[in-house]
Amino acid sequence: MRFGTGRFGFRALSAALGLSLTLLAGGTQAEPKKEFNIAWTIYVGWMPWPYAADAGIVKKWADKYGITINVKQINDYVESINQYTAGGFDGVTATNMDGLTIPAAGGIDTTILIVGDFSNGNDGIVSKTAKTPADLKGESINLVELSVSHYLLARALETAGLSEKDVTIVNTSDADMVAAFKSPETSTVVTWNPLLAEVKAEPGSAALFDSTQIPGEIIDTLMVNTEVLNNNPDLGKALVGIWFETMSALMDPGEKGKAARAAMGSMSGTDLAGFEAQLAATKLFPTPQEAVAFTESEDLVKTMDLVRTFSFDHGLLGDGAADKDVVGIAFPGGRVLGSADNVKLRFDASYMKLAADGSL
Repeated sequence: MRFGTGRFGFRALSAALGLSLTLLAGGTQAEPKKEFNIAWTIYVGWMPWPYAADAGIVKKWADKYGITINVKQINDYVESINQYTAGGFDGVTATNMDGLTIPAAGGIDTTILIVGDFSNGNDGIVSKTAKTPADLKGESINLVELSVSHYLLARALETAGLSEKDVTIVNTSDADMVAAFKSPETSTVVTWNPLLAEVKAEPGSAALFDSTQIPGEIIDTLMVNTEVLNNNPDLGKALVGIWFETMSALMDPGEKGKAARAAMGSMSGTDLAGFEAQLAATKLFPTPQEAVAFTESEDLVKTMDLVRTFSFDHGLLGDGAADKDVVGIAFPGGRVLGSADNVKLRFDASYMKLAADGSL
């Protein structure tokens, strides 16, 4: 699921970009602007964005607030976050872990505006030889290194009393994952849908661990630049309005919903049945009330503590990070994990609450 934090040397670049952008900002408040760019990549939980653009939902809400919102596909997930971090986009679809380890760790204050879903089976470990996590001892395992797949593997090994020292990780691009699994040299892969469905379909393969066993930990979001959001609150209102109107279409039990799901499936390279199978492995928050409840839960704080611990242990919070507290993570109600003086990732439920209250 998503390319995660496998940005291969990006940490130093993102830190430099963060410093440069801070210096360029000069501490002054930017003028409100009228045109905004949002980047997305193909994944079941993010297909509502291109659908909303094609269906006129983006334009409807942008027009309501007198702004223009451009929703642009980027073919490479990591590159989309890199471009956001460099200031090329005002917002980007990304996981909770990647928001922490790329823009936030790079000094770009980032707000998670919409919590859309969490993986509930869309990420998994598939093997030709192992049947349980304990069987992975001594195995070579192909995955996108330093990604949410890497995180999933670490959590699976923990359940068997193992650690990464007990396996050999083979860094493999998502684009090469299916081909790698088909080769006799590869026995085990960790990946996400739709690639996960492809490798599970290979003869002799077995799924031995998936994200249903760590519910709520791999979270799919829309995150935006905090300064841009603060200077342009109408952007936040429009994006939340777009999202939940599109969720309503997606979840509609009749022909409207079927057509929406078929369209999203087509946009992501599958059909209605394939898309609905991926949806079944996704815990969506189709209403703002559900999204707000999750964002305000104590479980989210516990999850982000796990994520920041993994990130620090793997050097993803910056080469100079003394401990996992280096980057502050803010939650609704004023709770902060880590440095309150260096908050760079913010879970903000306030805009989703406007949707819940019918106040958009």
